[in-house]
Amino acid sequence: MSQARIYHTQQLHYIVKQITFADNGTAVTVGVLPANSVIINAGVVVTEAFNAGTTNVLDIGTSADADGLATDLALGTVGRVGADEFGTSNDLFSTSEVTITATVALSGTAATTGVGYVHLEYIPVSNG
Repeated sequence: MSQARIYHTQQLHYIVKQITFADNGTAVTVGVLPANSVIINAGVVVTEAFNAGTTNVLDIGTSADADGLATDLALGTVGRVGADEFGTSNDLFSTSEVTITATVALSGTAATTGVGYVHLEYIPVSNG
């Protein structure tokens, strides 16, 4: 059974997933997009700054291309950080279901704080 979702009316679709400093080094599954979907926006909203000693960044991509949508987004301050790879990404459309991932990368002194919400907006393409 598919995990992807398509609303029954024409509207913008989205997925969102919380990440925390405890996710360091793990490819967290944000969600699954249905086949024939066009990604139109992505990013992270940091609600509690990540505080690792050296590096506090996030990659957003697919299970096949971990940084295909965003590379090294800064997690060290509160606010929204938009995906930075949309101009050249070849991961914005797929004819099959695709799993979206978010990978937190922290280094230096171990982090003790950090919470964010990875979001992705998409439009399922209908042939009808």
